[in-house]
Amino acid sequence: MTAAAPTLQTFPLDSASLPFMAADVGGTHVRVGLIRAGGSDGGTIEILSYRKYRCGDHPSLSAILSDFASHHPQVAHCVIASAGYALADGNVISANLPWPLSASRIRDDLGFEAVHLVNDFEAVAHAAAHIDGSQVLQLTGPAQAPRGPTLVVGPGTGLGAALWIPVGERSVVLATEAGQAALAAGTELEMAVLQHMLRNRSHVSIEHGALSGPGLLNLYNALCAVRGTAPVHATPDAVSAAACDGSDPLAVQTLELFCGILGSTIGDMALLYGVQGGIYLAGGILPKLGPFLIGSTFVERFLNKGPMAKALQRIPVKLVEHGQLGVIGAASWYLEKLATQASQHKQQMQ
Repeated sequence: MTAAAPTLQTFPLDSASLPFMAADVGGTHVRVGLIRAGGSDGGTIEILSYRKYRCGDHPSLSAILSDFASHHPQVAHCVIASAGYALADGNVISANLPWPLSASRIRDDLGFEAVHLVNDFEAVAHAAAHIDGSQVLQLTGPAQAPRGPTLVVGPGTGLGAALWIPVGERSVVLATEAGQAALAAGTELEMAVLQHMLRNRSHVSIEHGALSGPGLLNLYNALCAVRGTAPVHATPDAVSAAACDGSDPLAVQTLELFCGILGSTIGDMALLYGVQGGIYLAGGILPKLGPFLIGSTFVERFLNKGPMAKALQRIPVKLVEHGQLGVIGAASWYLEKLATQASQHKQQMQ
């Protein structure tokens, strides 16, 4: 899941009080919400309506948004959180989406005044401030952490990762290409599996080799090859289901590898990015794997960083259960841009 630079457009100053559409676009599902800023200061987000669509059931994103719009009053603005790299012309390059994504095409098709694009995990990072204790499962670390850089990471159709950095009353979010970094092995079995993957390519990314839906299937197929066994599962869902119900030992071992690699990778990211405020695990895969993840080597591998284990012990790691996180994050990003522009405009008028 590659990082998309957000499109920086002019945000009308009177837009903060008006409903708008927000969408979280993944490789498998699109989640769409009708959003309005809540509270007297516009600091909260109110979801007026929400719906989830399967990408494969629709010919384009325009068709999905048009269906959603047909059930609601017309709005002028739409913000889209999506995997991929956004070009200056509003087109998005992505290997994980089933159809082309173009902000200008969507604007013209649906008659929006403007369509704003933001990286999907950058949006999820903006949602961190809207997550409460009832929406998370604590995996390790203290319940609370000081305000500081916060990592949001998660495997889905690809692997997304973004860093939320507080700056005064505002924040900065760093969207990353973490999923494209090289997969590292930490055990002899992982080395054997990685060696097998490297037979057909010179670079095995974290995303492709393990930490995504396709990566989980690649991990399973490679493990089967190492064990000299023919694969019996053809989809990531089949592998994870067989692992969770314990019906297939190789599927169980695959998911154990997945969880161990996930813990080790996230521990590396925490050290690389100077995380202090916590780590949120999101994405389309992990919320289904809560009990398995808890019983795995995830925490052990996360902390296995030599003398830096003590530093990692002070970082809360939480699994996010909230299915609307991407939509809330896209809306939060949009409203923060409106607030920043309004503040700048006020200063210019003084």
